[in-house]
Amino acid sequence: MAPRCFIVRHGETEWSLNGRHTGSTDLPLTANGEKRIKATGKALVGNDRLIVPKNLVHVFVSPRTRAQRTLELLEIGCRERYPWTEARKREEEEPIRTEAQVQITEAIREWDYGDYEGLTSAQIRSIRAEKGEGPWNIWTDGCPGGESPEDVVRRLDALIAEIKEKYHRPCFEHPDSPKGDVLVVAHGHILRAFAMRWASKPLEQTTLILEAGGVGTLSYEHHNIDEPAVILGGQFVVE
Repeated sequence: MAPRCFIVRHGETEWSLNGRHTGSTDLPLTANGEKRIKATGKALVGNDRLIVPKNLVHVFVSPRTRAQRTLELLEIGCRERYPWTEARKREEEEPIRTEAQVQITEAIREWDYGDYEGLTSAQIRSIRAEKGEGPWNIWTDGCPGGESPEDVVRRLDALIAEIKEKYHRPCFEHPDSPKGDVLVVAHGHILRAFAMRWASKPLEQTTLILEAGGVGTLSYEHHNIDEPAVILGGQFVVE
């Protein structure tokens, strides 16, 4: 089986629940958000489930607390402590299931919304109408005072190239090794953009949706690293 890249959007926050664009603002998960992520971990993480901890080779996580807390609640069982904690959980609380290292990276922080931070789409449309501006499309327009689509593409393309060359290409060169999956825990817009760029598609063609707490699977077609693909249905395979 070709190596995979799992993308996980952080759980529900008050702003995601209300449709407010949350970039740099650091919000905690809601109680319901934590509950749902725990359920997702139990359902999808395990040796006979979608995300097999022993097959993970690396984990990338956003600098935002909501993403880091989401990773904690998935309980993939890292041997090392998380970079933002002083100590690892006791082994009886969270058994060691993976040797994957966890890396915090700005490459997958949420899109910088600039002047639109904390606003809903309806509020943004109203503001633009008052200024005589046309409909807003983040994939083509970006955000005033924040990031353009080109800014986002640059940082995502660099990370995707690193994942493919450093962690996935060795799997194609040594197909007997199952260890090569990568986990990315971040945010809604940036992960939708990540999936598009994984498949080398322009952001203006984006039609993907990833709800709070959602999980997506990226991999390759025909066991060929030069044919990246989005897997529909997550490719649930029991070893």
